[in-house]
Amino acid sequence: MSKQEAEKNSISFEFEDNLALINLFGQYDENLLLIEKMNDVSISRIGNKVKIKGDKKSIIDTHQILKNLYHKIKNGEEIDDEKIKDAKSVIILNNGEAIEQKDLFIETRKKKIYARTENQKNYFKALNEKDIIFVVGPAGTGKTYLAVAKAVSDLQKGLVKKIILSRPAVEAGERLGFLPGDMREKVDPYLRPIYDALYEMMPFNLVDKKIQSGEIEIAPIAFMRGRTLNDAFIILDEAQNTSSVQMKMFLTRLGKNSKMVIAGDITQIDLTNKNESGLINAQKKLSSINDIEFIKLTAKDVVRHKLVQKIIEAYIE
Repeated sequence: MSKQEAEKNSISFEFEDNLALINLFGQYDENLLLIEKMNDVSISRIGNKVKIKGDKKSIIDTHQILKNLYHKIKNGEEIDDEKIKDAKSVIILNNGEAIEQKDLFIETRKKKIYARTENQKNYFKALNEKDIIFVVGPAGTGKTYLAVAKAVSDLQKGLVKKIILSRPAVEAGERLGFLPGDMREKVDPYLRPIYDALYEMMPFNLVDKKIQSGEIEIAPIAFMRGRTLNDAFIILDEAQNTSSVQMKMFLTRLGKNSKMVIAGDITQIDLTNKNESGLINAQKKLSSINDIEFIKLTAKDVVRHKLVQKIIEAYIE
């Protein structure tokens, strides 16, 4: 874009509260620099007056983002990099309108988690509407993280009475009795990513309290046999490493007022015979059932470091 075009595509405005601008702009204008980079615009300011230059849509989006963040600060919220990225997500997914639809975010006690891509938006919608959701995609796309967020949110709202977290322990061949320690110590190494997500949604001591009370249950898939899981939000992580028999057993545990999320990555199957994956089998057998949702996430939905997306794409090629 030429200098003349940039001058033509610009907008100037000002904010009323100078104190709020300290948090909005950030130390040494670091927040403005991040917004500039995200939206490919140029932002200049003098006091409480701001000028944005760039293409027309980017200017409109940037203006809306700054207004949204300003109002959050006025309501007592602190602004950080994550809040800025979330503000951009809301704008993009609503075609420029700052409308917080229920299928765009999940709210827990510690934070509000937004959909950042169209596929994640579809995932959020499925979490609100379906009782069984299969979500398949590479590392870093938020498969398990978003499921845990929804589970915690539903537990806090009283929509379910407990959260059940499960994962196949392929490396131990499911023979957990041979490992030292009690059940939690045996399973913990396999559920570390789920614990990490829980601690981001809830205070550390509250997570442990709910585990002790049974409101949050951690169990290997082998221990699900014979149970009916009522009033629960059930998450199966690393589902690509289940057998077809295990997957059928797990799915048929669904009880009244319960929801299941089955998350996995079919490019990371650790089974000796990859064709025996219960996740692949379930996709073939259940895809025609309307009440079961299959969500596919791709490298474009990666929300970790930008290099993760490039790494995943490199291995796909």
